[in-house]
Amino acid sequence: MFDNLRNLHKLKKIQEDFKKERLTVEKRGVAVTMNGNFEVENIKLNTELSLENQQDALKEALNEARENIQKTLAKSLMNSRLGF
Repeated sequence: MFDNLRNLHKLKKIQEDFKKERLTVEKRGVAVTMNGNFEVENIKLNTELSLENQQDALKEALNEARENIQKTLAKSLMNSRLGF
């Protein structure tokens, strides 16, 4: 039982630390900043691109940011030694 409580505490700490993570991805001058909760915190557009190119670059940046946040979370959980 104490091991479960200890693991729960470790998991809560990982979750709190992960909320503080920030990741910025830039594609063709369009930048997206996402936090560890997968919330978009900032978007910077490139007005030199057409609307369609901005939309494509934004989609690429959002997908890459999400993917990188997921990988970072997975590494954190694997390094935690909680049995994941």
